[in-house]
Amino acid sequence: MSEDVWTRVDHWVEATLLPPDEGLTAALASCEAAGLPAIQVSPPQGKMLHLFARMVGARRILEVGTLGGYSAIWLARALPAGGRLVTLELDAKHAQVARANFARAGLAERIELREGAAADSLAALHAEGAEPFDLVFIDADKPGNPAYIEWALRLTRPGSAIVLDNVVREGGVVDPASKDPAILGTRAAIELLSADPRVSATVIQTVGSKKYDGFALAFVTA
Repeated sequence: MSEDVWTRVDHWVEATLLPPDEGLTAALASCEAAGLPAIQVSPPQGKMLHLFARMVGARRILEVGTLGGYSAIWLARALPAGGRLVTLELDAKHAQVARANFARAGLAERIELREGAAADSLAALHAEGAEPFDLVFIDADKPGNPAYIEWALRLTRPGSAIVLDNVVREGGVVDPASKDPAILGTRAAIELLSADPRVSATVIQTVGSKKYDGFALAFVTA
């Protein structure tokens, strides 16, 4: 199978199951116009995150890595009345684009965007005694993944879910000789999940318009 086939299937899924959406389309267009890297989740993956949030009945969601806000829009739309999404972004330009996208989508009051290094923002949330999050989506710098997983476990509760993106890396994750910091960070994060008795986790491989990659899915049990 070729990447062309994977992409055509993604487009068929979008046409069949994802009706045209002005807010999401505008968000992607504004990201492209601002020159942001096109590394956001695909539309089917965004819908998957939305469904995950609804499946766990999430009232509080934490996102590590905002980019232009595309995945945050999917997640925030899954929240019930009074729900809250906290999203963390290092780059000020990305944050500016995301805030405009949130406002255009009518979600500005539901989303709190914190600028700065994610590790610092996560530590601040913990120090503030933040109420536990029901779902955590991690899609930021991959060398930081181990620290983000550790903070996610501190900021969740039994019954919460954690989703970590880009963990397969076109098969690179199984190369024990790799020196790629992204692969090393990803392997370390998955090893943390494996060693922690508080979670039950797996990895799902994916193909599509985002090529060959995958997600780690973890359920906090204790």
